[in-house]
Amino acid sequence: MWIDLLPIALLGGLLGLDVVSFPQAMISRPLVAATLAGMLIGHSLSGLLVGAALELVALETLPFGASRYPEWGSAAVVGGAILATHPSHPAGATEMSMVAALATAWVGSWTMVKLRERNAYWAARRRAALDAGSRGAVIDLQLLCMTADFVRGAVLAATSYAIFAPLTSAAIRAWSTDARISRAVVVTVAASVAVSAALKIFHGVSGARWLFLGGLVVGLAVMTIV
Repeated sequence: MWIDLLPIALLGGLLGLDVVSFPQAMISRPLVAATLAGMLIGHSLSGLLVGAALELVALETLPFGASRYPEWGSAAVVGGAILATHPSHPAGATEMSMVAALATAWVGSWTMVKLRERNAYWAARRRAALDAGSRGAVIDLQLLCMTADFVRGAVLAATSYAIFAPLTSAAIRAWSTDARISRAVVVTVAASVAVSAALKIFHGVSGARWLFLGGLVVGLAVMTIV
């Protein structure tokens, strides 16, 4: 069982690390992270689908400063992997993958806060060396904190997948709703959250609505051409 969880844990650790610590290359965005997880399982399209829905929800997140916000990297790995294990997308699969990802993101938020507290403790223990400008102390602290963040993301992703994968299989067996309706509910809810987030930006940034509409028109035009 742990052999099956290892790839998910490693990917969850890597993408969880990207959220704040390193390299902050945006690979932890739900659209990218879930697609990579789906590719890891063998069905990247499933990962892409749940990643797109999570991306709409993540638009509500404003990760500024020390504020507490969802940890989307490891969470998207869990959601993408769960849906990819059910590539036919039966009724309930999309909902459960979203529930798994959102629950993981919420717990991940808490783990990041606890890790920051631990980082402060480690820094305090090296205060004298840091004040003296010790290069070795700085490197040691950075590597320690980044390693801890990687382990945090890996354990979070593996644990969440181990919990939600069997729950998803059980839910699918008990789900009786038409699969198309099931998927439509997820799209509707995710789109509603995205519209709400966009409206907040429209009211706060001058000209934002026109930029949004322009981007929407260009995006639809590209889709039509393709």
